[in-house]
Amino acid sequence: MNTKKRSFLVHLLSFEFILLNVILIIYLSLILPNIPMGNLSFLQQMLGITIFYNISWLIIILSIREKEFYTNSDYGYFKSLFMSLFIFVGIVSIIVSLLNIRYFELTTFLVPIFIFFILNLISNKYLLRYLKSSGTNHFSNTLLIGYGDEILNMNDFSKNLASYGHKIVGFLKANGEKESTTPSFNIEGNINDLENVFASNAIDEIFIATSSLKEEQIEKSIKIADSFGIRVKLIDEKPLHTSNKYKTDTIGNLAVFNLRQSTLDKFSNVILKRLFDFFFALAVIVVFSPVFLLIGILIFLGCKGKGSILYTPLRKGEAGKTFKCYKFRTMNVCDDAVNGTKSTAVNDPRITPLGKILRKTDLDEMPQFFNVLLGDMSVVGPRPHRTNLQEDFRKCVSDYMVRSYIKPGITGWAQVNGWRGPTLTDEQKNERIKHDLWYIENWGFGLDLKIIFMTIFGKHHQKAF
Repeated sequence: MNTKKRSFLVHLLSFEFILLNVILIIYLSLILPNIPMGNLSFLQQMLGITIFYNISWLIIILSIREKEFYTNSDYGYFKSLFMSLFIFVGIVSIIVSLLNIRYFELTTFLVPIFIFFILNLISNKYLLRYLKSSGTNHFSNTLLIGYGDEILNMNDFSKNLASYGHKIVGFLKANGEKESTTPSFNIEGNINDLENVFASNAIDEIFIATSSLKEEQIEKSIKIADSFGIRVKLIDEKPLHTSNKYKTDTIGNLAVFNLRQSTLDKFSNVILKRLFDFFFALAVIVVFSPVFLLIGILIFLGCKGKGSILYTPLRKGEAGKTFKCYKFRTMNVCDDAVNGTKSTAVNDPRITPLGKILRKTDLDEMPQFFNVLLGDMSVVGPRPHRTNLQEDFRKCVSDYMVRSYIKPGITGWAQVNGWRGPTLTDEQKNERIKHDLWYIENWGFGLDLKIIFMTIFGKHHQKAF
Protein backbone atom coordinates (compact mmCIF):
# COMPACT_ATOMS: atom_id res chain seq x y z
CA MET A 1 0.00 0.00 0.00
CA ASN A 2 1.60 3.22 -1.14
CA THR A 3 1.73 6.39 0.95
CA LYS A 4 -1.05 8.15 -0.97
CA LYS A 5 -3.50 5.31 -0.48
CA ARG A 6 -2.57 5.17 3.19
CA SER A 7 -3.24 8.90 3.50
CA PHE A 8 -6.51 8.42 1.63
CA LEU A 9 -7.64 5.73 4.08
CA VAL A 10 -6.51 7.67 7.14
CA HIS A 11 -8.66 10.64 6.09
CA LEU A 12 -11.72 8.44 5.58
CA LEU A 13 -11.13 6.67 8.88
CA SER A 14 -10.62 9.95 10.72
CA PHE A 15 -13.90 11.22 9.36
CA GLU A 16 -15.67 8.05 10.55
CA PHE A 17 -14.26 8.34 14.07
CA ILE A 18 -15.13 12.04 14.34
CA LEU A 19 -18.66 11.36 13.06
CA LEU A 20 -19.10 8.45 15.46
CA ASN A 21 -18.01 10.44 18.53
CA VAL A 22 -19.99 13.58 17.63
CA ILE A 23 -23.17 11.54 17.20
CA LEU A 24 -22.52 9.69 20.45
CA ILE A 25 -21.93 12.87 22.48
CA ILE A 26 -24.93 14.73 21.03
CA TYR A 27 -27.25 11.77 21.47
CA LEU A 28 -26.26 11.05 25.05
CA SER A 29 -26.53 14.71 26.02
CA LEU A 30 -30.08 14.79 24.62
CA ILE A 31 -31.42 11.63 26.22
CA LEU A 32 -29.65 12.06 29.55
CA PRO A 33 -30.14 15.76 30.37
CA ASN A 34 -30.90 15.20 34.05
CA ILE A 35 -27.77 13.26 34.92
CA PRO A 36 -25.62 15.58 37.04
CA MET A 37 -22.30 16.19 35.30
CA GLY A 38 -20.66 16.27 38.72
CA ASN A 39 -21.48 12.60 39.17
CA LEU A 40 -18.00 11.08 39.02
CA SER A 41 -19.31 7.55 38.50
CA PHE A 42 -21.36 8.67 35.51
CA LEU A 43 -18.46 10.56 33.95
CA GLN A 44 -16.19 7.54 34.38
CA GLN A 45 -18.74 5.34 32.64
CA MET A 46 -19.13 7.91 29.85
CA LEU A 47 -15.37 7.94 29.32
CA GLY A 48 -15.20 4.16 29.41
CA ILE A 49 -18.05 3.81 26.92
CA THR A 50 -16.44 6.33 24.56
CA ILE A 51 -13.09 4.51 24.67
CA PHE A 52 -14.86 1.19 24.20
CA TYR A 53 -16.73 2.53 21.15
CA ASN A 54 -13.54 3.73 19.51
CA ILE A 55 -11.38 0.69 20.22
CA SER A 56 -14.11 -1.72 19.12
CA TRP A 57 -14.73 0.22 15.94
CA LEU A 58 -11.01 0.33 15.11
CA ILE A 59 -10.64 -3.43 15.62
CA ILE A 60 -13.66 -4.13 13.43
CA ILE A 61 -12.45 -1.79 10.69
CA LEU A 62 -8.99 -3.36 10.58
CA SER A 63 -10.22 -6.95 10.73
CA ILE A 64 -13.31 -6.81 8.50
CA ARG A 65 -13.34 -3.75 6.28
CA GLU A 66 -9.86 -4.24 4.83
CA LYS A 67 -10.50 -2.92 1.33
CA GLU A 68 -14.27 -2.54 0.95
CA PHE A 69 -14.64 0.34 3.36
CA TYR A 70 -12.97 2.82 1.02
CA THR A 71 -14.67 1.77 -2.17
CA ASN A 72 -17.47 3.94 -3.51
CA SER A 73 -19.38 0.97 -4.87
CA ASP A 74 -22.82 1.41 -3.32
CA TYR A 75 -23.41 -2.27 -2.63
CA GLY A 76 -19.85 -3.04 -1.53
CA TYR A 77 -19.67 -0.11 0.85
CA PHE A 78 -23.14 -0.79 2.23
CA LYS A 79 -22.32 -4.46 2.75
CA SER A 80 -19.02 -3.82 4.53
CA LEU A 81 -20.48 -1.06 6.70
CA PHE A 82 -23.55 -3.13 7.58
CA MET A 83 -21.38 -6.14 8.51
CA SER A 84 -19.20 -3.94 10.72
CA LEU A 85 -22.21 -2.45 12.48
CA PHE A 86 -23.87 -5.84 12.93
CA ILE A 87 -20.80 -7.26 14.66
CA PHE A 88 -20.30 -4.06 16.64
CA VAL A 89 -23.88 -4.13 17.98
CA GLY A 90 -23.44 -7.79 18.89
CA ILE A 91 -20.28 -7.06 20.87
CA VAL A 92 -21.88 -4.08 22.60
CA SER A 93 -24.98 -6.09 23.51
CA ILE A 94 -22.88 -8.79 25.13
CA ILE A 95 -20.78 -6.27 27.09
CA VAL A 96 -23.84 -4.34 28.30
CA SER A 97 -25.51 -7.56 29.47
CA LEU A 98 -22.41 -8.92 31.22
CA LEU A 99 -21.48 -5.67 32.97
CA ASN A 100 -25.04 -4.57 33.67
CA ILE A 101 -24.16 -0.95 32.97
CA ARG A 102 -26.40 1.24 35.07
CA TYR A 103 -27.17 4.34 33.02
CA PHE A 104 -27.40 2.83 29.56
CA GLU A 105 -30.04 0.61 28.05
CA LEU A 106 -29.32 -1.34 24.89
CA THR A 107 -31.25 1.20 22.81
CA THR A 108 -28.80 3.83 24.01
CA PHE A 109 -26.15 2.06 21.97
CA LEU A 110 -28.28 1.06 18.99
CA VAL A 111 -29.82 4.43 18.11
CA PRO A 112 -26.56 6.43 17.70
CA ILE A 113 -25.07 3.56 15.72
CA PHE A 114 -28.08 3.54 13.40
CA ILE A 115 -27.77 7.31 12.94
CA PHE A 116 -24.05 6.88 12.26
CA PHE A 117 -24.82 4.17 9.69
CA ILE A 118 -27.21 6.41 7.73
CA LEU A 119 -25.06 9.56 7.86
CA ASN A 120 -21.94 7.62 6.90
CA LEU A 121 -23.60 6.18 3.80
CA ILE A 122 -24.88 9.60 2.76
CA SER A 123 -21.63 11.47 3.40
CA ASN A 124 -19.24 8.93 1.87
CA LYS A 125 -19.71 9.99 -1.74
CA TYR A 126 -19.38 13.68 -0.83
CA LEU A 127 -16.22 13.05 1.18
CA LEU A 128 -14.65 11.16 -1.73
CA ARG A 129 -15.62 13.98 -4.05
CA TYR A 130 -14.05 16.53 -1.68
CA LEU A 131 -10.79 14.61 -1.38
CA LYS A 132 -10.58 14.32 -5.14
CA SER A 133 -11.22 18.02 -5.79
CA SER A 134 -9.35 19.51 -2.82
CA GLY A 135 -6.00 19.43 -4.56
CA THR A 136 -4.47 17.37 -1.77
CA ASN A 137 -2.23 14.46 -2.67
CA HIS A 138 -4.45 11.56 -1.59
CA PHE A 139 -5.04 9.78 -4.90
CA SER A 140 -2.46 7.56 -6.60
CA ASN A 141 -1.37 8.83 -10.00
CA THR A 142 -2.22 5.89 -12.23
CA LEU A 143 -1.14 5.11 -15.78
CA LEU A 144 -3.09 2.69 -17.99
CA ILE A 145 -1.15 0.62 -20.50
CA GLY A 146 -2.61 -1.33 -23.41
CA TYR A 147 -6.06 -1.34 -24.89
CA GLY A 148 -8.62 -4.11 -24.81
CA ASP A 149 -12.18 -5.05 -24.05
CA GLU A 150 -11.42 -4.87 -20.32
CA ILE A 151 -11.27 -1.07 -20.32
CA LEU A 152 -13.33 -0.06 -23.32
CA ASN A 153 -15.72 1.86 -21.10
CA MET A 154 -13.16 4.31 -19.78
CA ASN A 155 -15.63 6.51 -17.92
CA ASP A 156 -16.94 3.64 -15.80
CA PHE A 157 -13.45 2.29 -15.26
CA SER A 158 -12.17 5.72 -14.20
CA LYS A 159 -15.03 6.05 -11.75
CA ASN A 160 -14.30 2.63 -10.23
CA LEU A 161 -10.58 3.39 -9.96
CA ALA A 162 -11.29 6.72 -8.27
CA SER A 163 -13.32 4.96 -5.59
CA TYR A 164 -10.22 2.86 -4.81
CA GLY A 165 -7.98 5.90 -4.44
CA HIS A 166 -6.65 6.12 -8.01
CA LYS A 167 -6.43 9.08 -10.36
CA ILE A 168 -5.90 8.23 -14.04
CA VAL A 169 -3.27 10.59 -15.42
CA GLY A 170 -2.47 8.91 -18.72
CA PHE A 171 -2.93 6.12 -21.19
CA LEU A 172 -0.32 4.37 -23.33
CA LYS A 173 -1.55 2.25 -26.22
CA ALA A 174 -0.03 -0.89 -27.66
CA ASN A 175 1.99 -0.32 -30.81
CA GLY A 176 -0.01 0.03 -34.02
CA GLU A 177 -3.38 0.54 -32.35
CA LYS A 178 -6.11 2.39 -34.13
CA GLU A 179 -7.49 5.63 -32.84
CA SER A 180 -10.02 5.16 -30.09
CA THR A 181 -12.81 7.15 -28.52
CA THR A 182 -11.21 7.15 -25.07
CA PRO A 183 -11.17 10.44 -23.14
CA SER A 184 -8.08 12.61 -23.43
CA PHE A 185 -5.46 12.46 -20.67
CA ASN A 186 -2.47 14.53 -19.61
CA ILE A 187 -0.19 11.69 -20.74
CA GLU A 188 -0.80 9.94 -24.06
CA GLY A 189 1.37 7.84 -26.35
CA ASN A 190 2.32 4.23 -26.86
CA ILE A 191 4.15 1.63 -24.85
CA ASN A 192 7.54 2.62 -26.28
CA ASP A 193 7.25 5.90 -24.35
CA LEU A 194 6.98 4.15 -20.99
CA GLU A 195 10.47 4.84 -19.63
CA ASN A 196 10.36 8.51 -20.65
CA VAL A 197 6.93 8.90 -19.08
CA PHE A 198 8.19 7.47 -15.78
CA ALA A 199 11.25 9.71 -15.85
CA SER A 200 9.28 12.92 -16.41
CA ASN A 201 6.07 12.27 -14.44
CA ALA A 202 5.15 11.29 -10.89
CA ILE A 203 3.48 7.91 -11.46
CA ASP A 204 2.55 5.71 -8.49
CA GLU A 205 0.94 2.68 -10.15
CA ILE A 206 0.29 1.21 -13.59
CA PHE A 207 -2.51 -1.02 -14.85
CA ILE A 208 -1.52 -3.25 -17.76
CA ALA A 209 -4.32 -4.63 -19.97
CA THR A 210 -2.50 -7.72 -21.21
CA SER A 211 -4.89 -8.82 -23.98
CA SER A 212 -3.43 -6.48 -26.58
CA LEU A 213 0.24 -6.81 -25.58
CA LYS A 214 2.82 -9.42 -26.36
CA GLU A 215 4.41 -11.27 -23.47
CA GLU A 216 7.74 -9.55 -24.15
CA GLN A 217 6.04 -6.16 -23.92
CA ILE A 218 4.43 -7.09 -20.61
CA GLU A 219 7.74 -8.35 -19.20
CA LYS A 220 9.55 -5.22 -20.33
CA SER A 221 6.87 -2.95 -18.85
CA ILE A 222 7.09 -4.74 -15.50
CA LYS A 223 10.89 -4.52 -15.50
CA ILE A 224 10.83 -0.78 -16.27
CA ALA A 225 8.21 -0.20 -13.56
CA ASP A 226 10.32 -2.14 -11.02
CA SER A 227 13.35 -0.01 -11.87
CA PHE A 228 11.37 3.10 -10.92
CA GLY A 229 9.70 1.53 -7.86
CA ILE A 230 6.24 1.78 -9.47
CA ARG A 231 3.60 -0.78 -8.53
CA VAL A 232 2.13 -3.00 -11.24
CA LYS A 233 -1.35 -4.43 -11.66
CA LEU A 234 -2.46 -6.73 -14.49
CA ILE A 235 -5.89 -6.80 -16.08
CA ASP A 236 -6.59 -10.07 -17.85
CA GLU A 237 -8.89 -13.05 -17.61
CA LYS A 238 -5.90 -15.41 -17.85
CA PRO A 239 -2.85 -13.52 -16.61
CA LEU A 240 0.61 -14.73 -17.56
CA HIS A 241 2.15 -13.70 -14.24
CA THR A 242 0.31 -15.39 -11.39
CA SER A 243 1.38 -16.82 -8.09
CA ASN A 244 -0.24 -17.98 -4.88
CA LYS A 245 1.23 -14.82 -3.34
CA TYR A 246 -0.54 -12.53 -5.80
CA LYS A 247 -3.91 -11.31 -4.59
CA THR A 248 -6.81 -10.62 -6.93
CA ASP A 249 -8.89 -7.50 -6.46
CA THR A 250 -12.13 -6.69 -8.24
CA ILE A 251 -12.58 -3.20 -9.64
CA GLY A 252 -15.95 -2.83 -11.26
CA ASN A 253 -16.37 -5.99 -13.33
CA LEU A 254 -12.65 -6.52 -13.79
CA ALA A 255 -10.26 -8.84 -11.97
CA VAL A 256 -6.99 -7.07 -11.18
CA PHE A 257 -3.87 -9.05 -10.24
CA ASN A 258 -1.38 -7.29 -7.97
CA LEU A 259 2.28 -8.03 -8.63
CA ARG A 260 4.86 -7.71 -5.85
CA GLN A 261 2.22 -8.62 -3.29
CA SER A 262 3.20 -7.92 0.31
CA THR A 263 1.47 -8.53 3.62
CA LEU A 264 2.21 -4.86 4.32
CA ASP A 265 -0.28 -3.93 1.61
CA LYS A 266 -2.96 -4.72 4.19
CA PHE A 267 -3.91 -1.57 6.04
CA SER A 268 -4.31 -3.49 9.31
CA ASN A 269 -0.71 -4.72 9.08
CA VAL A 270 0.52 -1.20 8.34
CA ILE A 271 -1.26 0.06 11.47
CA LEU A 272 0.10 -2.85 13.56
CA LYS A 273 3.66 -2.22 12.40
CA ARG A 274 3.37 1.53 12.98
CA LEU A 275 1.98 1.08 16.50
CA PHE A 276 4.77 -1.34 17.37
CA ASP A 277 7.39 1.00 15.89
CA PHE A 278 6.12 3.99 17.82
CA PHE A 279 5.88 2.37 21.24
CA PHE A 280 9.09 0.34 20.84
CA ALA A 281 11.03 3.46 19.78
CA LEU A 282 9.49 5.48 22.61
CA ALA A 283 10.46 2.80 25.15
CA VAL A 284 14.04 2.67 23.83
CA ILE A 285 14.39 6.46 23.99
CA VAL A 286 13.04 6.62 27.55
CA VAL A 287 15.09 3.68 28.86
CA PHE A 288 18.33 4.74 27.17
CA SER A 289 17.97 8.50 27.66
CA PRO A 290 20.82 8.54 30.25
CA VAL A 291 23.04 6.76 27.71
CA PHE A 292 22.03 9.27 25.02
CA LEU A 293 22.94 12.12 27.36
CA LEU A 294 26.31 10.59 28.30
CA ILE A 295 27.25 9.95 24.65
CA GLY A 296 26.26 13.50 23.74
CA ILE A 297 28.45 14.94 26.51
CA LEU A 298 31.43 12.77 25.49
CA ILE A 299 31.13 13.79 21.84
CA PHE A 300 30.86 17.46 22.84
CA LEU A 301 33.94 17.24 25.07
CA GLY A 302 35.86 15.22 22.48
CA CYS A 303 35.41 17.85 19.80
CA LYS A 304 35.89 20.67 22.32
CA GLY A 305 32.53 22.19 21.57
CA LYS A 306 33.24 22.43 17.83
CA GLY A 307 30.85 20.69 15.50
CA SER A 308 27.50 19.14 16.18
CA ILE A 309 26.81 16.10 18.36
CA LEU A 310 24.55 14.60 15.71
CA TYR A 311 25.35 13.85 12.08
CA THR A 312 22.26 14.16 9.90
CA PRO A 313 22.91 12.90 6.35
CA LEU A 314 20.06 12.89 3.86
CA ARG A 315 18.68 9.45 3.06
CA LYS A 316 16.07 8.02 0.72
CA GLY A 317 12.98 6.53 2.34
CA GLU A 318 9.55 5.20 1.46
CA ALA A 319 8.32 6.20 -2.02
CA GLY A 320 11.62 8.00 -2.66
CA LYS A 321 11.06 10.52 0.15
CA THR A 322 14.23 12.29 1.31
CA PHE A 323 14.68 12.72 5.06
CA LYS A 324 17.35 13.58 7.61
CA CYS A 325 18.73 10.42 9.21
CA TYR A 326 19.93 11.03 12.79
CA LYS A 327 23.23 9.53 13.96
CA PHE A 328 25.75 10.27 16.68
CA ARG A 329 28.79 11.93 15.18
CA THR A 330 31.70 9.48 15.00
CA MET A 331 34.20 11.37 12.82
CA ASN A 332 36.39 14.42 13.11
CA VAL A 333 35.48 15.41 9.55
CA CYS A 334 32.09 14.20 8.39
CA ASP A 335 31.08 13.87 4.76
CA ASP A 336 28.71 16.56 3.54
CA ALA A 337 25.25 15.71 4.92
CA VAL A 338 23.44 16.82 1.74
CA ASN A 339 25.75 16.05 -1.17
CA GLY A 340 28.15 13.61 0.46
CA THR A 341 29.21 10.60 -1.59
CA LYS A 342 32.05 9.09 0.43
CA SER A 343 31.16 5.99 2.43
CA THR A 344 33.09 4.93 5.48
CA ALA A 345 36.04 2.64 4.79
CA VAL A 346 37.68 0.01 7.01
CA ASN A 347 40.10 1.71 9.43
CA ASP A 348 38.90 5.09 8.23
CA PRO A 349 41.25 7.73 9.73
CA ARG A 350 38.38 10.17 10.14
CA ILE A 351 36.78 8.03 12.87
CA THR A 352 37.44 9.25 16.41
CA PRO A 353 38.41 6.87 19.27
CA LEU A 354 34.94 7.29 20.77
CA GLY A 355 33.48 6.87 17.28
CA LYS A 356 35.12 3.47 16.93
CA ILE A 357 33.39 2.29 20.10
CA LEU A 358 30.05 3.74 19.04
CA ARG A 359 30.24 2.16 15.59
CA LYS A 360 31.39 -1.21 16.89
CA THR A 361 28.47 -1.36 19.33
CA ASP A 362 25.99 0.28 16.89
CA LEU A 363 25.28 2.98 19.48
CA ASP A 364 25.85 5.62 16.81
CA GLU A 365 22.59 4.46 15.17
CA MET A 366 20.49 4.92 18.31
CA PRO A 367 19.22 8.46 17.44
CA GLN A 368 17.41 6.87 14.50
CA PHE A 369 14.70 5.85 16.98
CA PHE A 370 13.70 9.52 16.78
CA ASN A 371 13.31 8.98 13.01
CA VAL A 372 10.98 6.11 13.88
CA LEU A 373 8.88 8.33 16.14
CA LEU A 374 8.64 10.92 13.37
CA GLY A 375 7.46 8.26 10.92
CA ASP A 376 10.42 8.50 8.52
CA MET A 377 11.73 5.05 9.45
CA SER A 378 10.63 1.76 10.93
CA VAL A 379 12.46 -0.32 13.53
CA VAL A 380 12.86 -3.10 10.94
CA GLY A 381 13.12 -2.61 7.19
CA PRO A 382 15.63 -2.10 4.35
CA ARG A 383 18.45 0.20 5.36
CA PRO A 384 18.14 3.76 3.95
CA HIS A 385 20.68 4.70 1.29
CA ARG A 386 22.26 7.91 0.09
CA THR A 387 20.97 9.31 -3.21
CA ASN A 388 24.20 8.52 -5.04
CA LEU A 389 24.26 4.99 -3.63
CA GLN A 390 20.65 4.50 -4.70
CA GLU A 391 21.54 5.45 -8.27
CA ASP A 392 24.50 3.07 -8.17
CA PHE A 393 22.27 0.21 -7.03
CA ARG A 394 19.66 0.97 -9.70
CA LYS A 395 22.26 0.48 -12.42
CA CYS A 396 23.23 -2.94 -11.08
CA VAL A 397 19.96 -4.35 -9.70
CA SER A 398 16.89 -3.85 -11.91
CA ASP A 399 14.30 -4.28 -9.12
CA TYR A 400 16.22 -2.27 -6.53
CA MET A 401 13.56 0.46 -6.25
CA VAL A 402 10.95 -2.07 -5.11
CA ARG A 403 12.50 -1.77 -1.65
CA SER A 404 11.06 1.77 -1.48
CA TYR A 405 7.57 0.24 -1.17
CA ILE A 406 8.01 0.38 2.62
CA LYS A 407 9.80 2.53 5.18
CA PRO A 408 13.53 1.95 5.72
CA GLY A 409 14.58 0.41 9.02
CA ILE A 410 17.23 0.72 11.71
CA THR A 411 17.95 -2.96 11.16
CA GLY A 412 16.81 -5.41 8.52
CA TRP A 413 16.74 -8.96 7.19
CA ALA A 414 19.81 -8.34 5.01
CA GLN A 415 21.81 -6.95 7.94
CA VAL A 416 21.15 -9.85 10.32
CA ASN A 417 22.09 -12.32 7.56
CA GLY A 418 25.51 -10.80 7.08
CA TRP A 419 24.82 -8.52 4.10
CA ARG A 420 25.66 -5.24 5.73
CA GLY A 421 28.61 -2.92 5.32
CA PRO A 422 30.44 -2.43 2.00
CA THR A 423 28.62 -3.02 -1.28
CA LEU A 424 31.58 -3.06 -3.63
CA THR A 425 30.76 -6.18 -5.64
CA ASP A 426 27.68 -7.13 -7.64
CA GLU A 427 27.17 -10.10 -5.33
CA GLN A 428 27.01 -7.84 -2.27
CA LYS A 429 24.50 -5.55 -3.96
CA ASN A 430 22.31 -8.34 -5.32
CA GLU A 431 22.26 -10.30 -2.06
CA ARG A 432 21.35 -7.24 0.00
CA ILE A 433 18.47 -6.37 -2.33
CA LYS A 434 17.34 -10.00 -2.55
CA HIS A 435 17.06 -10.15 1.24
CA ASP A 436 15.28 -6.77 1.37
CA LEU A 437 12.69 -7.89 -1.19
CA TRP A 438 12.19 -11.22 0.57
CA TYR A 439 11.42 -9.29 3.76
CA ILE A 440 8.88 -7.08 1.98
CA GLU A 441 7.07 -10.07 0.46
CA ASN A 442 7.13 -12.17 3.64
CA TRP A 443 6.67 -9.61 6.39
CA GLY A 444 5.09 -10.74 9.63
CA PHE A 445 5.05 -9.33 13.14
CA GLY A 446 6.95 -12.40 14.34
CA LEU A 447 9.60 -11.82 11.68
CA ASP A 448 10.20 -8.29 12.99
CA LEU A 449 10.66 -9.65 16.51
CA LYS A 450 13.07 -12.30 15.19
CA ILE A 451 15.16 -9.67 13.37
CA ILE A 452 15.29 -7.46 16.46
CA PHE A 453 16.43 -10.45 18.54
CA MET A 454 19.09 -11.38 15.95
CA THR A 455 20.27 -7.76 15.83
CA ILE A 456 20.78 -7.61 19.60
CA PHE A 457 22.24 -11.07 20.17
CA GLY A 458 23.68 -11.98 16.76
CA LYS A 459 27.18 -11.48 15.45
CA HIS A 460 28.22 -7.98 14.39
CA HIS A 461 29.85 -7.28 11.06
CA GLN A 462 31.95 -4.42 9.83
CA LYS A 463 29.66 -1.71 8.53
CA ALA A 464 30.12 1.20 6.20
CA PHE A 465 26.87 3.03 5.72
